[in-house]
Amino acid sequence: QVQLVESGGGLVQAGGSLRLSCTASGSIFRRSTMGWYRQAPGKQRDLVATITSGGSANYADSVKGRFSISRDNAKNTVFLQMNNLKPEDTAVYYCNARYLSSSGYPREYWGQGTQVTVSY
Repeated sequence: QVQLVESGGGLVQAGGSLRLSCTASGSIFRRSTMGWYRQAPGKQRDLVATITSGGSANYADSVKGRFSISRDNAKNTVFLQMNNLKPEDTAVYYCNARYLSSSGYPREYWGQGTQVTVSY
């Protein structure tokens, strides 16, 4: 069973920075596309950023130029560096892992989420 454990959330003032981390157990990390999603109260869960096993990154328009996703395959960890945070970035941030199993079926796992709160 794969487990994703997030850390790094917290309370920060607008304009500040936070760095989220997500460490995966098991052996699937290197072949997974890793991602960060977020969900604000009363809203759907939205994509923030993804990074493929080869290191290609993709970002939501709302975070381009402010957030940066990276991965350390040796530590089975994906990071989300968040700079110039805005109150509208307030949400629970979830780590996601997606990969194809050996039989070709897509598999997906989620972390438990970490709260990010940005005050005015």
